[in-house]
Amino acid sequence: MCRPDAFAPPIDTLTHPIPAAGHSAGATADPPAGPPAAAGPHDAEIDRLFSAGGPLAPAVGSFSPRRSQTEMAKSIANAIAGQKTLIAEAGTGTGKTFAYLVPALLWGGKTIISTGTKNLQDQLFLRDIPTVRAALRAPVSVALLKGRSNYVCHYHLERTLQNGRMTSRDDVGNLREISRFIKMTTSGDKAELARVPENALIWNLVTSTRDTCMGSECQYYQDCFVMKARREAQQADVVVVNHHLFFADVALKDTGVAELLPSANTIIFDEAHQLPDTATLFFGQTVSTSQVLELCRDVLAEGLAHARGGTDWAKAVTVVEKAARDLRLAFGQDTMRLALAQVPPSSDFFPALEALKEQLKGLVDTLEENAARAETIEQCRVRAVELAAALAAWKPDPKGKVVEGDQAVLWVEAFSSSLQLHKTPLSIAPIFTNQREGTPRSWIFTSATLAVKNDFKHFSNQMGLAGEDARSWPSPFDYEQQGLLYVPSGLPEPNSFGYTDAVVDCALPVIEAAGGRTFFLCTTIRAVNKVAERLRAEFAGRGLDYPLFVQGERGRTELLDAFRQAGNAVLVGSQSFWEGVDVRGDALSLVIIDKLPFSPPDDPVLAARIEVMERQGMNGFMHHQLPEAIINLKQGAGRLIRDETDRGVLMICDPRLISKPYGKRIWQSLPPFKRTRLEDDVLAFFRPPAAQPGPGESPGGSPGESPGGSPGESPGE
Repeated sequence: MCRPDAFAPPIDTLTHPIPAAGHSAGATADPPAGPPAAAGPHDAEIDRLFSAGGPLAPAVGSFSPRRSQTEMAKSIANAIAGQKTLIAEAGTGTGKTFAYLVPALLWGGKTIISTGTKNLQDQLFLRDIPTVRAALRAPVSVALLKGRSNYVCHYHLERTLQNGRMTSRDDVGNLREISRFIKMTTSGDKAELARVPENALIWNLVTSTRDTCMGSECQYYQDCFVMKARREAQQADVVVVNHHLFFADVALKDTGVAELLPSANTIIFDEAHQLPDTATLFFGQTVSTSQVLELCRDVLAEGLAHARGGTDWAKAVTVVEKAARDLRLAFGQDTMRLALAQVPPSSDFFPALEALKEQLKGLVDTLEENAARAETIEQCRVRAVELAAALAAWKPDPKGKVVEGDQAVLWVEAFSSSLQLHKTPLSIAPIFTNQREGTPRSWIFTSATLAVKNDFKHFSNQMGLAGEDARSWPSPFDYEQQGLLYVPSGLPEPNSFGYTDAVVDCALPVIEAAGGRTFFLCTTIRAVNKVAERLRAEFAGRGLDYPLFVQGERGRTELLDAFRQAGNAVLVGSQSFWEGVDVRGDALSLVIIDKLPFSPPDDPVLAARIEVMERQGMNGFMHHQLPEAIINLKQGAGRLIRDETDRGVLMICDPRLISKPYGKRIWQSLPPFKRTRLEDDVLAFFRPPAAQPGPGESPGGSPGESPGGSPGESPGE
């Protein structure tokens, strides 16, 4: 049960909103934007385009002028005109997509727009850009470019149809659908084939990878969907990509972006808060046992097809497969992430790694002897050489986690059936700075969550953007009237036994008051499962008819569609539902967050970064973990209010928001909701207007009274 806690410093009650970063409390429907920028050559034209009588208004039925949006568009236009870099944070509802599309389509020249996800990429290409282009009558051509795994490969489809060993009835049916699809599609993009789930295993057999692509030697090269998409991107004025594609190309030169960059005048990153993690992923190096096993599968197939007498192919690959599996088994059956220094020197891991290197070398020798017999065998030889080089470059030094020369950390990640060896840079700033040098162009970084209490230092330092112009525009939403921040009293510390049960006990009356309509966001999958188990039992026991949707039980898109349609559902999810989810209207009125989203302290890369920062005299928690958690929390909080008419409660259960000195910095970075610690205030928020207390009957105290503290008293001080 939630209990009043007389000893916890309270959050101010309903009458005292938290000031929003960058502007004063008491936001109106159209709050003041960031500080005015210097006038630019296109300011007057942007004023006209974004005015009530401009061309955007009739093109978008719900369009209304927003000062924040107009000022943001001016800043982006100025950055484009001056070939400068701009970091642009725009609160939810600002309309940042139109704010960057209008100047990009009119004055951006050759423009690359990179989004956080493929879903957003499709939305931009299919809906947003066509709308703005038509409204402006802008004569620009647009292309969509995705990674090669999104396009059906003629060669691999044919090979799978001839030789594929289907393991399920679903595979057989899906393969039939793909065979029909390839005869009708002009793009080959698997997103167009809704009948086959995006995560169906069959896609791995009918698409290519950088390793398995035949390139210009392929008999289907002229019809290749990947090559066609790249040719269209070369000729287009605006190309829409995603962050994974952009950075995979910078690292691997395998996505077509490298060919686009030299001619690009403008680069725009939407959802830019994801860039540090995405760039770190691709600027590092990873080699896995799965890659080795896939190589062995292809070597066996090609060897038997083209060089049956060349060697005993089954024997040649079996010893390598065994070595790869033995490396995985060195860590038992558990999934885990370990820094190299955490692997005991006596572990089977080190001998198993050397054995795999040795067996792979033998396979390379065999492939070299037979490479002249077929192009596909030569291709397997190249892959084997590259894998052997990657394993050789992963040189364990058990004495330390950080490889001093290049400031990278070596670590191991074990999954249920594979093992990955990672070499991850501790900072991508110097690498990304090097990528941005050369041809002068404009770089725009935009998101709703880039700053911590209006301070961009964390993001700019991560990306090597120190000293670049950074601006923030507040949301037009009236958070003080539309929302309520509720931090319950009396909850135990998050690491205590029974914490999740206590959170559910606290949440149940609020969920019931909201009539379902809840996102229950957890920081771990274990908590997701525990919360779902408890809610299922409680709903049944209390006779509450709220549909319960749980991450993992269905695909993300399917869960969200079902949640919207139900109208009174509860969805329990972890990280994938903290961002990029847009549920407007009454279907979502309560967002519950179980804990502050701090990264696990035993994460190998995080631990190494903190170690280096503290050697430099910085505080790893304050300078890295806390800003990361705040940006993540802002994303989760952003799920609640998505429209001018939305109303809802943000319930953050973690008592550290109140008890720790850093709590003030966290809640001051959140939207300026009214705040309370009283359950009665929350229940009153959800009551129909006719049931609300009359004048002078403010729940939880007299009007304007702040329980346990004066107005403006900050928690944790």
